[in-house]
Amino acid sequence: MLPLMAAQDVRTAGSFPPEIDPTTPQVARIYDALLYGKDNFGPDRDAAAQLMQSFPEIRRVALDNRAWLSRVVRHLTAEAGITQFIDVGSGLPTAENTHQVAQSIAADARVVYIDNDPIVLAHGRAILADNPNTTVITADATDPHSILEHPDLTALIDFSKPVGLLFIALVHCIPDSARPKEALQTMLSALAPGSRLAFSHLVSDDPAAAAELTDFMLSSTRGNWGRVRTVEEARAYVEGLEMVDPGFTDVRTWRNPDGATPEQSIWEIGGVAIID
Repeated sequence: MLPLMAAQDVRTAGSFPPEIDPTTPQVARIYDALLYGKDNFGPDRDAAAQLMQSFPEIRRVALDNRAWLSRVVRHLTAEAGITQFIDVGSGLPTAENTHQVAQSIAADARVVYIDNDPIVLAHGRAILADNPNTTVITADATDPHSILEHPDLTALIDFSKPVGLLFIALVHCIPDSARPKEALQTMLSALAPGSRLAFSHLVSDDPAAAAELTDFMLSSTRGNWGRVRTVEEARAYVEGLEMVDPGFTDVRTWRNPDGATPEQSIWEIGGVAIID
C-alpha cells in the first residue's frame, strides 16, 4: 500500500464550505492534477505523484482519456448530428471541455455536466455563468432518476430527440455494490432512438497492477471508488449494443491516426454505441 504524503500547502479546512474537504484527496481533483490543472490541493497533487511512482503511465492515461473525449464529441456533433449532451462524472472543467468542442461545431449545442463533487459544481457554475446552453448539477451516477428528473437538466435536454450520453472514465469509480450497470441501463432507457452512448473504463490484464491501483484509490480518496476491471468486464457494459467503427477498443487508437499503443499495465478501453 502506498502511504499518503503530507501536503505542505493546504489551507485549513475552515477556509472552505463544509462539503469541500481540501485535506483528503478526491478523484476529480487527482485527475485535474494529472492533467496539469489548477483546481486541486496539495493532498491531490501528492496522491497524483504517488500514483505516478507506481504507475508511470497514469498521467499518459489521463491525457489520452481527455484526447479521446474530444474526438468522441467531435464525432457525435459533426458526424452523428448530436447537439445535446449529458456528461456524467464530468470532473473539473479543464481544456477541451465537452461544451467547448460541441459548440465549436454547433453553436447551439446544449451540455449538462453531472458530478457528485461539490467543488465541480462551484467551479463549473463560475466558468459557465455566461453560457446559457450549458450547466452543471451535483448528482450521483448511481441514482439515475435524480439526474433524469433534475429541473436544470430537463430545462436544457429534450428527451424526444437524440442525446449524447457520456459515461467516460466513470464506471471504474463505482463499486459493484452500487450496481453501475443498472444505473447505466436506466439512463439509456430514457434516450430517444438515434442517441449515442460514449463509454470508457480503466482496465488491466495484470491482476496485481489492477489490485494495487484499486487499493490505493480506495484507501486514499474521499468517497467511494470502484475497481480496475478486466476488458471482458468492461465490455459487458455495452454488450448487445451496436458500436460504431472501430468498435470497443483501446481509446488511444479510436479514430486516432497517431494512436500508437505501447504496452501498459493499466489502460482505457472505450467506444460509441448507437441507441435504437
